[in-house]
Amino acid sequence: MSENESEQVEDEADGLDAAEENVDAEATGQAGAEPEVDPDEDVAAQADETEEEPRFDEDVLGDEEADLLIPVEDYLGAGVHIGTQQKTQDMERFIHRVRTDGLYVLDVSKTDQRIRTAADFLANYNPEQILVTSSRQYGRFPAEKFADAVGARARTGRFIPGTLTNPKYDGYIEPDVVVVTDPIGDAQAVKEAITVGIPVIAMCDSNNNTSNVDLVVPTNNKGRKALSVVYWLLANETLDRRGAEPAYSLDDFESEI
Repeated sequence: MSENESEQVEDEADGLDAAEENVDAEATGQAGAEPEVDPDEDVAAQADETEEEPRFDEDVLGDEEADLLIPVEDYLGAGVHIGTQQKTQDMERFIHRVRTDGLYVLDVSKTDQRIRTAADFLANYNPEQILVTSSRQYGRFPAEKFADAVGARARTGRFIPGTLTNPKYDGYIEPDVVVVTDPIGDAQAVKEAITVGIPVIAMCDSNNNTSNVDLVVPTNNKGRKALSVVYWLLANETLDRRGAEPAYSLDDFESEI
């Protein structure tokens, strides 16, 4: 997204912290949209879906005094903090440390804060103008549940090209904001959102590039439990910002896959 387009998004969408948007949208040597990925053919990506057993390592906070939405143990139990063995320059600021096994550990306090920021942002939109996408298997159920909870629309599984850009396509929609589960798996949705100037909120792991993302929510975006927790918190926080009573439990967002 160009600098001018980023400024336009800021003007049109009250509630997104300008400093955070500028940081998230800035190009960091990773210019251009990420390569399009066909989820049905990306065998390697499907292999990444294998969920790792969370390790209860308490060193996951850059700010030990952080007032979290849920106890840090709940973040740990879901493996929200577990990154990959790769990191990008874009995501370095969200990484707390690296484990002895080479996995990067995301700073849970930053995850928590970005969930709040994303909720502030989404609360400014009409619910039906929010679109959430997830091509990855473990993100589909919580993404759909999030959409149901906040009144948004969901497109899970393979994202059909032209959904946001081709008015002649029967499934064409014009949302005001897009939430994606993974900028790699959901590359087509990100590409189309950028093309038509729609802001993108993305769940990003340590290996993601974020040059085309307007608001990063740092999290393990491959684990079933991690995605359930993040989408659950984002739904309840969004409802809270609207003045509605958050009535959903974590169990509502956990699939039985």
